[in-house]
Amino acid sequence: MRETASPGRTCPTAYHYGPAVFRRPPELEAETLYAAGGLYGNLPALQALEALAAQERAALVFNGDFHWFDAEPGWFAQVQAGVLRHHASRGNVETEIAAPESLAGCGCAYPPEVDDGVVERSNRIAQRLREVARRTPDAAATLAALARLPMHWRAQVGGHRVAVVHGDAHTLAGWQFDAARLHAPGAEAALHALFDQASVDVFASSHTCLPALRPVGQRGVVVNNGAAGMPNFAGTGFGLVTRLSLHAPAQGLPVLYGQRHELPAGALHVHALRVDFDARAWEDRFLATWPEGSDAHRSYWPRIRQGPAFQLTDVTHPQGRP
Repeated sequence: MRETASPGRTCPTAYHYGPAVFRRPPELEAETLYAAGGLYGNLPALQALEALAAQERAALVFNGDFHWFDAEPGWFAQVQAGVLRHHASRGNVETEIAAPESLAGCGCAYPPEVDDGVVERSNRIAQRLREVARRTPDAAATLAALARLPMHWRAQVGGHRVAVVHGDAHTLAGWQFDAARLHAPGAEAALHALFDQASVDVFASSHTCLPALRPVGQRGVVVNNGAAGMPNFAGTGFGLVTRLSLHAPAQGLPVLYGQRHELPAGALHVHALRVDFDARAWEDRFLATWPEGSDAHRSYWPRIRQGPAFQLTDVTHPQGRP
């Protein structure tokens, strides 16, 4: 495995912002907010998310990487139209699609422990998506809409200040909010500093494609939904969405884990909800575009069918990267 900077491993300078950027008024206020990163082109998951959010009139934010497997012009256009009905920010995928020319590959900034084969396939998937986006109806408007999306949101849930990011507090494609790093020895002091620098109570992220939850005393909470459009645990077939709310989840909501947290502004309910989508329809669509032997099939089909080598307990007590 390489550790040198190269396409797919590099974090471009334009991706950097730093935690102080969140010291600003909110662009979004809600009593209940859903953060759904990593849709990855899954239209059945999009429909399931919209139905969940409608149940409690929640603000729905797609915090990046809503495109990925939708490498067909009509499919791509459907995903974009559906997501942009709601609040959205761009992930590395959307940023690289909109870039006229990029040396960052997929822009994932994969860490050294990710195998080179995965990185190279992701770079090729991103290039295919870039070409597909330029063949959509009204491609210029499609690309301009992606380029205009913010890299992050400053939201307000009651009195709670929330930073909705794709990667972490520093960069669009940062990995600081993956489970292993959040729970590494010595992480708490660094997280306290991040909350102080950003002047927020919650960071809601995605990007790492695996979920994490890390309370930092009564100072704040970092929550990562993993993927809304793919399984997050071994032997499962559902996605995840982060729910932040002043209110406890109503009976009937598909809560998987979470709890009420006492934060500086009072109580906040932080939960992960299951996104139960039509798996058969999703798999059929995936296979029609990414047959056996294709880049996405090699990298993702085992996860789509069986889930990743990640357990529910790894969300808060990771046993190592899968």
